Amino acid sequence: MSVVEGHTVADWNGRTVFVTGGTGFVGSHLVDALLAAGARVRALVRQDPKWLADRPVEFVEGSLLDPAALKRGVDGVDVVFHMAGRTRATERDAFRRDNVTGTLHLMQAVADARYVARTVVASSLAAVGRGGSGIVDEAVPLHPVSDYGWSKAEMERELDVWTGRIPLTIVRPPAVYGPRETDILTFFQSVAKGVCPIVGDGSVPSLSLVHVDDLVRGCLQVADAAAAEGRTYFLGGPTQASWYAIRDAAAAALGRRVLTLPIPRAIIPAVGAISEFGGRLFGSYPPLNREKAREILEAALMCHSDRAAGDFGYAPSVSVEDGVRQTILWYRERGWL
Repeated sequence: MSVVEGHTVADWNGRTVFVTGGTGFVGSHLVDALLAAGARVRALVRQDPKWLADRPVEFVEGSLLDPAALKRGVDGVDVVFHMAGRTRATERDAFRRDNVTGTLHLMQAVADARYVARTVVASSLAAVGRGGSGIVDEAVPLHPVSDYGWSKAEMERELDVWTGRIPLTIVRPPAVYGPRETDILTFFQSVAKGVCPIVGDGSVPSLSLVHVDDLVRGCLQVADAAAAEGRTYFLGGPTQASWYAIRDAAAAALGRRVLTLPIPRAIIPAVGAISEFGGRLFGSYPPLNREKAREILEAALMCHSDRAAGDFGYAPSVSVEDGVRQTILWYRERGWL
């Protein structure tokens, strides 16, 4: 056994792993955890290794649309972690290409490989969409409300035909935060300025939030769990979070008083549209856009992790208070806040 971020995980010594999305937020943390556990890591990169630049990683240059690169990536590996995916785009076709077609190319490469003991594919709570205002589980039908959610739901449907052909597991994280994450950074930047925008009743738990360390440990667990083959799992945090709890944790970490700015639900679509328009003026596509506004208003935002707890002992342990404090400290050390 090995210790990763203070937790005992399976020993990965002697195993070779292929990671897609390893240069991104979650993927780079997964690579770090795998290296700490003794694995040999091979990562798919387009050009810039980003967070992996100084890591002892074998780079496979290419993309999910490059069958030759995928063949090189999966050749002789024990486990594949498919963490790559597009989270923002102005057109559905871009989501389809990267999140659906690219995933299917990877599954074909895995099927053609000599032997891969397990392939773990990252989906999202956004695939559920209209799941009601409560806490959803894996039995809830998929009715996505955004193009991103649609692409993840479509990816999962397409993966159905591969479940019996390769050892496959799907994980669905909710909102993920931690060092290196850039979307929730905008919220913390607002709090750092003394203003905390909150939609709805901030005192009521309304959001599943998982720290990246907990999510990564869950991914390592699911890759080794015999019971997880062919199944789908939500991997959330230890509790459901309220926006007031997130606000208070951020304010404490930043050491300042904060004015709460209530945002009426009725104006969220307009806020998303204005933010998107402003982003286009500066050549970017902001985290808060019309698609995200639709998810905030209509999609399920909370999930149970009970199945994962029962099947392989998933037990997230990073509280909102500790996770936010650690994340803000990291941002400050690097001048992001």
